[in-house]
Amino acid sequence: MLRRNALKGAAATLLAAIVSVTALPAAAADVTMNVGFGAPEASLYGRFGQIFQTKVAEMSGGSIEVKLRCCNQISSEDEAFKAMQLGTVDGFFITANNVSPHWPLMDVTVLPYIFQNAEHLDRVLNGEVGQLMKDKLQADTSVHLLAFGPALYRDFYNSVRPINTMADMDGLKIRVPKNEVMIATFEAFGANPVPLAWSETPTALQTGTVDGGDNGTSFIRDMKFFEFEPHLVILEHFVAFAPLFASDAFMNRLNDEQRAMIIAAAAAAGAEFAAQVANETEEVREWLVSEGGMAMTRPDKTDFIAAAQGVQQAFAEERGAEFVELVNAIQAAAE
Repeated sequence: MLRRNALKGAAATLLAAIVSVTALPAAAADVTMNVGFGAPEASLYGRFGQIFQTKVAEMSGGSIEVKLRCCNQISSEDEAFKAMQLGTVDGFFITANNVSPHWPLMDVTVLPYIFQNAEHLDRVLNGEVGQLMKDKLQADTSVHLLAFGPALYRDFYNSVRPINTMADMDGLKIRVPKNEVMIATFEAFGANPVPLAWSETPTALQTGTVDGGDNGTSFIRDMKFFEFEPHLVILEHFVAFAPLFASDAFMNRLNDEQRAMIIAAAAAAGAEFAAQVANETEEVREWLVSEGGMAMTRPDKTDFIAAAQGVQQAFAEERGAEFVELVNAIQAAAE
């Protein structure tokens, strides 16, 4: 009887100890990084962010926590770069063309038809030219470009008519980001570009304030633009990618080891996500037609490419020696 009572007492003591341990709060991370983006959680930004979040947790053993803030919670995409320069935002995914107002050299990647194919793009972004751009951007703006991430084509869409030739673009009111290269490109295509911030774009499309626009293919689905934009047009005129940036203020809060972890995690996340999305573009296009109800056309690109070459030449002449050097380096990487 005494032995049974002793066993019961020991069991109760052990159970109480287990409950006590499991009731303790998890150890807090030493560092928290709030990373924002302007799109929904399920978007490409959110998926990239989740991989980065996991990589950081693994590499740091949980000492660095990444918190993802979707849907313009901590800043809009148009204001985030400036916020990182001020140190009020830790990190943000920003579409490359929205970086250009803050660092004009980014426009080399926005030039229409500047990349010949996926292999050329990879050699640029993940090679010497990409590293040069990272170093130059940090020196000029203090903002850190951690990873370019996967790059996909922007697909064009509109609510007015199918596009089979460049002449069909005539007079269409097209939403474009507030980016000089993109404005000039659509002017060269014969359209009427309307610069709008991303935060204003869904409403402008839905209400018919503009006739159409262009986005990474997955965004057309993620944002449900197919519900009111019936014409999908495969031009492959711009490459869309959304680098992950970090503020200098955040990076300076880290020690050397932690900083190396963040940089390594971003690179690993970018490579992993690029592999995931490599084959998704055609799948999403097919979904937009079969499930989204869009009608898809694939115009002959000859006239579009000729117009784009004029845009390339004009901006190279206007922007000066550094811009020309980067354009030449990108073109050399194609060889």
